[in-house]
Amino acid sequence: EEISRLCPSGVACSELSGDCLKCNLNLNCVYGAVYVANCSVLENIDCVVSNTIIDILNFKGEQFFQKKYICRYCYQTEHWEHECHQKNSCSSVASPRQYYRTNCTVNGDILCLGRRRFMKNLLCNWTVGYRWSTALILSITLGGFGADRFYLGHWQEGIGKLFSFGGLGVWTLIDVMLISMRYLGPADGSLYI
Repeated sequence: EEISRLCPSGVACSELSGDCLKCNLNLNCVYGAVYVANCSVLENIDCVVSNTIIDILNFKGEQFFQKKYICRYCYQTEHWEHECHQKNSCSSVASPRQYYRTNCTVNGDILCLGRRRFMKNLLCNWTVGYRWSTALILSITLGGFGADRFYLGHWQEGIGKLFSFGGLGVWTLIDVMLISMRYLGPADGSLYI
């Protein structure tokens, strides 16, 4: 089932993703250099053999063809050349910044050495939708009532500010400074957008 999702039928053979091809990659290549690999379609993969003159001259639709690739392992691809599973179970505002281990898969049009699926450590960097500007405006205008703390999810401190009128203004001034310096953020550990 996964092969049918990765390798759809009705596509020109040379347009199939790297998961559907068997390519002879040079393991002794020079890192970063561009090479040409001889590729063939894997068994039981159904691809279209083209009949147009242009496609025949460009070898599109043939079972055997050549593709260019950069000498590097799949885990060395640029961040836009692979997709990683994003997680939000870590704290983005922790000090030092936290990393999490996740699964990544190289895009179908990229040829690379090694496994196409790999583990990678990513910087914990997620957001829910809290805006820094909104938090600052709430702190300046309605900070005495704890609106900024309620907005950021710090409801316990918000209740304290509400019943003490912002600590008679002192707590409000401190919160304005903390939010303006981005020291005080959302309670769920996410970043501002």
